[in-house]
Amino acid sequence: MEIRLLVTFEKVASVLSFTQAAAELTYAQSSVTSQIRSLESSLGTELFDRLGNRIRLTEAGERLLPYARRIMELSDEARTAVAGAEEPAGTINIGTMESLTSYRLPELLELFHHRYPKVKLSLRPTLGDETRQALRQGVFDIGFLMERETRHAGLESEVLAVEPLVLVAAPGHPLAGASELATADLEDTRLVGTEPGCPYRDLFEGELRARTGTPPPFMEFGTIEATKRGVAGGLGVALLPRMTVREELVSGALVALSWEPPFRLRTQVAWREGKRLPRHVRLFIDETVRLVREQES
Repeated sequence: MEIRLLVTFEKVASVLSFTQAAAELTYAQSSVTSQIRSLESSLGTELFDRLGNRIRLTEAGERLLPYARRIMELSDEARTAVAGAEEPAGTINIGTMESLTSYRLPELLELFHHRYPKVKLSLRPTLGDETRQALRQGVFDIGFLMERETRHAGLESEVLAVEPLVLVAAPGHPLAGASELATADLEDTRLVGTEPGCPYRDLFEGELRARTGTPPPFMEFGTIEATKRGVAGGLGVALLPRMTVREELVSGALVALSWEPPFRLRTQVAWREGKRLPRHVRLFIDETVRLVREQES
C-alpha cells in the first residue's frame, strides 16, 4: 500500500466527501476517486459504500482507518527523525472555538506565521463533544477545549488557564446597579447567548433551569461579536468569557453584573492519548502553553 493512497483514504474517511477531500488535498476529484479505487483494488475489498450523493465507510474501511492513521504518524515521525534539526514543517489540523481563536490565539498564530512558515495551521471551528470525538478519531491533531473537567477519555490534555466568566449588560439595564445578585434574580431577565453547545452558555442555562424546571428562553446569536452588540443594544444579559469583553468593560459599552457563576471553566489543549506527536505539533503545543501562561502572568 502506498502512503499517498492511505493519506487520501484517511482524508475521505474523515470528511466523508470525495469533493471536500479533493479540495483539502488540492487534488482533482477524479484523482481522489482513482486513488481510492486503486487502494480498494490492492486490498481486494470496498472501503466505502456509495449512497447516492453520500458515502460511508464499510466494515473493511472502519478496520483500515486506525492502521492508516498509525502508518501516517510513523511516516511523519520518520521524516522528522531524518530531517533532524531542519526547520519544522507540516500541517496541523486544529479544532477550536470562536472565543479562543479570536481572543487567545492571535499572538500564537502570528508567531507561527512569521517564525515557522513551513508549518501550515488549519483551524476548524468546533465545540466540546465534537472536538473530543474528532481528536479520538484522528481528524484533528490537537484541539482546544473550554471545560469544567480536565480529564477526557482517550485524550491527553494540558490546562492553559482558568477562564473567568462575567455576566454583562448594557449600562442602563435594571440590574446594572444591584450590589449582589443571586441566580433567582435572573429568572425574569431576558437572556442573550451564543448557540447551544457552547460550554458557558450550556452551564448558565443549566443553572437557571435547575431553579425553574424549564429551559430559559435565549435570544441566540451566531457569534460573540453579535452577542455583545445585542447586549449593548439592551436586548438582555449574556454570560461571556471576560477576555472577550475586556475592551467593552473598559470603554463602558458594557457593565459587569454582580453575579458570580457557580462553576469554573478551564481552557485546555488536548490531543489523542498515546499519539506520537510530530516535532511541529509538539512545538505548537509548547508555544501555546508558553504564550497563554505569559498572557495570564
